[in-house]
Amino acid sequence: MFNSYIGAILIAAGLDIIANLMLARSQGFKKIYYGILSLICVGLAFLALAYATQGLDLAVAYAMWGGFGILGTSLGGWFLFGQKLKPSAWIGIIILIGGIVSLNLA
Repeated sequence: MFNSYIGAILIAAGLDIIANLMLARSQGFKKIYYGILSLICVGLAFLALAYATQGLDLAVAYAMWGGFGILGTSLGGWFLFGQKLKPSAWIGIIILIGGIVSLNLA
């Protein structure tokens, strides 16, 4: 069932992914514009996460946010920066997704 709290988690995760990718683009804050964008996105992500915790258990909300963030950041690093993950890392991500699904079914 989709509701505004799940939507807030998706927004928070999306902002977290953007923040992580902008952080990589900033090259350790050498490109300050990307670094500042990263910090803004993190702040907005936490606002969305705070809203989500009003309707979801903290453990579930945080696990979803973190899991989606890890998956999205991994895919973004792969597509945008050519970063490669070992097969064992992809297995870990699949297990993580299984855990998120399990938390939502509980």
